[in-house]
Amino acid sequence: MMPSMMTPQVILLKEGTDTSQGKGQVLSNITAVVAVVDMVRSTLGPRGMDKLMVDGRGNVTISNDGATIMKLLDIVHPAAKVLVDIARAQDAEVGDGTTSVVLLAGEILKSIKSLIEEGVNPQVIVKGLRRASVLAVAHVRRLAVSLENGGPSKEEDMRSLLLKCAGTAMSSKIIHSHKGFFSAMVVDAVLRLDADDALNESLIGMKRIQGGGIQDSFLVDGVAFKKTFSYAGFEQQPKSFENPAILALNVELELKAERDNAEVRVEAVDEYQRIVDAEWSIIYEKLEKIVATGAKVILSKLPIGDLATQYFADRDIFCAGRVPADDLLRVCKATGASVQSSVNDLKPHHLGRCAAFNERQIGGERFNLFTGCTSAKTCTLILRGGAEQFIAEVERSLHDAIMIVRRAIKNKEVVAGGGAIEMELSKYLREEARKIEGKQQIIVQQFAKALEVIPRTLCDNAGFDATDILNKLRQKHAMDPKGTWYGVDVAEESIADNLAKFVWEPAVVKINALSAATEAACLILSIDETVKNPQSQQPNPGQAMRGRGRGRGGRR
Repeated sequence: MMPSMMTPQVILLKEGTDTSQGKGQVLSNITAVVAVVDMVRSTLGPRGMDKLMVDGRGNVTISNDGATIMKLLDIVHPAAKVLVDIARAQDAEVGDGTTSVVLLAGEILKSIKSLIEEGVNPQVIVKGLRRASVLAVAHVRRLAVSLENGGPSKEEDMRSLLLKCAGTAMSSKIIHSHKGFFSAMVVDAVLRLDADDALNESLIGMKRIQGGGIQDSFLVDGVAFKKTFSYAGFEQQPKSFENPAILALNVELELKAERDNAEVRVEAVDEYQRIVDAEWSIIYEKLEKIVATGAKVILSKLPIGDLATQYFADRDIFCAGRVPADDLLRVCKATGASVQSSVNDLKPHHLGRCAAFNERQIGGERFNLFTGCTSAKTCTLILRGGAEQFIAEVERSLHDAIMIVRRAIKNKEVVAGGGAIEMELSKYLREEARKIEGKQQIIVQQFAKALEVIPRTLCDNAGFDATDILNKLRQKHAMDPKGTWYGVDVAEESIADNLAKFVWEPAVVKINALSAATEAACLILSIDETVKNPQSQQPNPGQAMRGRGRGRGGRR
């Protein structure tokens, strides 16, 4: 061939760039996702196992919470990282069902893997999955049972219904043996929140204190926070008040050394003395204005120095500096105080009130407790236990339960758990698939088959014969008109009406899980090429530092 006729080589990507594309890439992504799903599969359900994870610093985490595990796994495969995102989204949106959403996404991809191998276009599959998801979500909305007017039995009050939702959320957690004790605590905590503020769960504080038994945990009807750093004179302050006025500040009450703030040139010693006296008079003026308000408890985000601490102690006033911002916010919500950034023009309506303030020893820590707050829209859970990892897992478990109760109050619709809703959806989609023409029929059937992963995994984790239980469930849902809510009964190794047994979950949890799992599966199927840039060579650290820095004498 003549040189002029040769096609020139076009180099688009840097040498060493890794590119993989086509059907092989889609199958590789599905395989990676299934591998990640297998890691969290054993954590599902009341008999699920825990995972012990150690990070690079040696910190140990023991958990069976899907979102926590996915967050701590250092996943390097770019497509598999999508699972981390959907687990986090599920945790942020509804608080529970994180393991379920990961399992569903993996099983959907696993069930349609054979279609990809046979040459079906991924976009055809994506269309079918979205259609199946829309049908499933619509059916969940139709089946959902309202908690209003006494719930399914029409006889129970809202609180007892919420207790059942909280109990279901805790049944797969480390605290399942104490779910009666903690369910009441969680429901009381959520019912104290302000409904007008969208039941803001961040206003429920959780404080972990090692020592004591798990039954020593308790709910503070108000705010509790750990004693802050204090100066000399603090021990002379009173530690208990009845109906005190509370002042919240964002003001530093500390003498500043001259060298830190300004350069002062003086010609005589008495001029220097006048400057020092002026600084003392400024802080004394601030302290006098604070005392004049009549407040008995002074809290500040910024430091309160030794001079101010002693000044307040002499006047029987309690003070605490460096109070964490979230704790100060909750004190304000509970007592009606408002944070002031100046001590000038303080008015009585700026102060808060509570029935009692006291400092208590809890375990090895001292805590400041504000109780009996009339306008309280916040509360604090004090968690006790042995190992730090155990208390941390209790906190995560309670967070999930709080989010579930919050969702149940806001949405007021529930479905039966234990795989019941998944089996009913699977039956419904199989029936609907027969009415659909073309390849979409197969895809909707595969989606229906994938939904059975939840009851099957519940059986596997409990050590039951999954094939036997699933056959019973399929027969019950297909033949019995009253079999809608039949799911896995872990206690009896059989099947049972889980709505009647109070195994309830908010409908929004299932709707969100179905939508998120389908979106994740569609996203992974849409990827047909991965381009990985080669890692750039690390420059010499010394040269890098010299190249980036300006230095003191550099031009600006």
